[in-house]
Amino acid sequence: MTARPADATTRPAHGGEKTRPADTRVRRAGARVRAVRLGPRSLAALALVSAVGVAAFGWPFLAPPASQLSAHAQDAPWLFAGLLVLLVAVVTATISESGLGPKAVAMLGVLAATGAALRPIGAGTAGIEPMFFLMVLSGRVLGPGFGFVLGSVTMFASALLTGGVGPWMPFQMLAMGWFTMGAGLLPGPDRLRGRAELLLLALYGFLAAFAYGTVMNLAGWPFMGTLASSIAFDPHAGVPANLARFVAYCLATSLGWDLGRAAVTVLLTLVLGHAVLRALRRATRRAAFEAPVTFDAPTP
Repeated sequence: MTARPADATTRPAHGGEKTRPADTRVRRAGARVRAVRLGPRSLAALALVSAVGVAAFGWPFLAPPASQLSAHAQDAPWLFAGLLVLLVAVVTATISESGLGPKAVAMLGVLAATGAALRPIGAGTAGIEPMFFLMVLSGRVLGPGFGFVLGSVTMFASALLTGGVGPWMPFQMLAMGWFTMGAGLLPGPDRLRGRAELLLLALYGFLAAFAYGTVMNLAGWPFMGTLASSIAFDPHAGVPANLARFVAYCLATSLGWDLGRAAVTVLLTLVLGHAVLRALRRATRRAAFEAPVTFDAPTP
């Protein structure tokens, strides 16, 4: 049995407005409707910002101990933070130009505001951050392009809401963009449903929550370079020594928070995931993102 998007009808609306399907083929009822389709330019911009992001997060292990970057270990995070702000803005604008229409912008605003409002609920205490499960489910339904923009915008909005503006904010925006985009890249978006899908999303949320905490540790760890500590970054040490210090730093400072974040994400995904996924999919069908809106002269 097949069905068209709910709003993709050819009946004239008030004032002569009507919408048509994106093509003449009839969609399957379960097929994904993407809010943003990534074109070659968007993919290139996303690959560029991701490559620079990997360098920004991982430079303590990539730069030789004798390099100027290691010599200015306290300044490097500020340099990369400024660069990431520009690059995230560029990739967001590029993706927006590729087809982020008014209906997609409206949904982006609603989801970003909801995610930003959820973040202060736990204020990061013991990793209680319910916004992560919403990012996972939204990325799953709306795809990787929309997911990257949503993750970045949500983290930016929540930073303004909670006063968490600092050199770490661009790193948070990029990491959350990756986090949400990854959910959109999971297999079976059009076929996998029910408990199997919830288990897949819960597993992804668990692993990605730890990955988010780890990469954010990389963003702040170099600031500890001047501290006399066995877990602080040592710009004069080699990669094996600093890697051991970084693992000890993660275990000592963030393991409890990362575990709490992962557990909350899994719990909310399993308990609320079915209802939230159904609501998001219903909203995307009714929005009919891929059905262009046209205007005809009103009938006399």
